[in-house]
Amino acid sequence: MSMGDKIENKTEELKGKAKKNVGEATDDPELETEGHGDEAKANLKQAGEKAKDVFKS
Repeated sequence: MSMGDKIENKTEELKGKAKKNVGEATDDPELETEGHGDEAKANLKQAGEKAKDVFKS
């Protein structure tokens, strides 16, 4: 996993967490759900990149 990919995926994960937290704080279930989705998507990308790294070694 390249450093750029790690940073990009972590940034996406943090944006998702922020959306989720703002949605919870403002009682906005749509924003909260969107945050969960963004966070899950970033985590999935990170897992895929880690799997690639395992097979490169």
